[in-house]
Amino acid sequence: MNPKNFSSTFQEVTIKPLKGATLWVNVVLVIVGAFMAVLDTTVVDIIVPQLKGPLSTDMYGVQWVITAYMMAAAVGLLVVEWLIKRWGAKWIYLGGVALFTFASLFCGLSFSLWEIVLFRAIQGFGEALIMVTSQSMIFSFFPPQKRGLAMGIFALGVAFAPAVGPTIGGYLTDWFGWRSVFFVNVPVGLLLLLFGSYLLPDNFPRERYSLNFVSVGFLTIFTLSLLILLSKGQEYGWFNSQLIVYLAFASGFGLVGFVISESLSRHPLFYYPLFRNPYYTIGILVYFILLGFSMYQYFYLIPIYYEQLKGLPSIQTGYGVLGFGIWIGVFSIIAGALSDKISPIPVLVTAGLLYIFTTYFLFPTLNYYTPFWEAVVKTAPFGVAMGLFFAPITLMVMENSGGRVEQGVMVMDYVRFIGGSFGTAIATNNLIYYKEEAFEGITTLQNRELTLQLLFQLEHFFGGERGKAIFYRVQEFFAFNYGFKNVWLDAMAWGFLGSLFIFALPVIKKWRKFKVKIEVKN
Repeated sequence: MNPKNFSSTFQEVTIKPLKGATLWVNVVLVIVGAFMAVLDTTVVDIIVPQLKGPLSTDMYGVQWVITAYMMAAAVGLLVVEWLIKRWGAKWIYLGGVALFTFASLFCGLSFSLWEIVLFRAIQGFGEALIMVTSQSMIFSFFPPQKRGLAMGIFALGVAFAPAVGPTIGGYLTDWFGWRSVFFVNVPVGLLLLLFGSYLLPDNFPRERYSLNFVSVGFLTIFTLSLLILLSKGQEYGWFNSQLIVYLAFASGFGLVGFVISESLSRHPLFYYPLFRNPYYTIGILVYFILLGFSMYQYFYLIPIYYEQLKGLPSIQTGYGVLGFGIWIGVFSIIAGALSDKISPIPVLVTAGLLYIFTTYFLFPTLNYYTPFWEAVVKTAPFGVAMGLFFAPITLMVMENSGGRVEQGVMVMDYVRFIGGSFGTAIATNNLIYYKEEAFEGITTLQNRELTLQLLFQLEHFFGGERGKAIFYRVQEFFAFNYGFKNVWLDAMAWGFLGSLFIFALPVIKKWRKFKVKIEVKN
């Protein structure tokens, strides 16, 4: 066990670490699968607007392509630990790759909305299997003193994928059509299945592990209802819609049923004593609030800023996202190595400070008039902060999971899905709210005589209704531009709240050391 670890509850995983070429071959096999799964989420985001025509639907319809994926992945996370205990990480990982590859092929062959939604759901379930098993295997491949580096390498693949997704998606769509976004996964998946079945070690111990299917059922009801509510709330007018009210009731019913089931069950779905460890609990909270509620907002908003506010093409938008994504990859490795050498805590504190600085001082200055190169430079520290964040927070949770590594990963990924859904819904709602607020402000401050004079000239030059429409569009554009500042700041506020938990870590560490000294003296 690493003497620099700050947890007294971690139990060493009884799997012999790999060495030399065997280690790196297996690392590549696992990282490529995780990269493929995460990459597909952001690559598909780029093509969603282009699916309306081929699938004969509207924008609200094609949103199910994303929603179905998230729902199936969230549900898959609830059973993946049980699957690993029964059949081993290797075969569940390869099963996830097989499902993902099969579903990718049929997504590309789909000609109706509900066909692609069905196969996207299968993809999402496969992604859940891939993500938990790949992270658990990477963790087991390395000796304890190098597990920070292991998480840095994993973050290099997984955190870097969303950043390069828009660029890859833009190129594939422009040159080969939207179906190529799905077809490109097929040869990669087949190669992973071929080499992985022969080379990946099957050394995870099997256990007799009872799954609480009642708790899984109630939590599934809660999860699905909540995800649909968050993704469709804006479309249906939130609680003005009966459907949204019913979904809220269903999610509440599922949550209450889950709590009762877990309280009465002899085999609860989660091992709750883990939450007595402050490092584990804070790690989960940081993942939920900082990553889900804040970072996901920026991942959602930055492409909108480039493409919809600045009016840049998809390819250039991809370059803009890549501008900060490169730094995620570089600093993930650095953060992992530093976590091994010193401790995850100072790395996380640095990430938190840099994140607050970037989101408070730099992002609110981004608007339509900001040159593209300047926007790329100003978002680069955001990439550095994210790179410094992923490896140490993941290492902290996994090392404090009491030997239940799969459960630590499962909980992290589950709260990532739920928190990210909240973050995306908040960002969508804020975009509309602050745009309308700025629109009203512009209307209030207008000089009535000058406005009427301008309207008269526009109507005379372009024609009555067309002139009014042009004036409205210009006013709407300025409202969008001014409102974006508040949208950035709102996302920062959630990031600040999540960072407070990070800043509590040094205090907790000192307090625990003080308690140990007192116990030794007594």
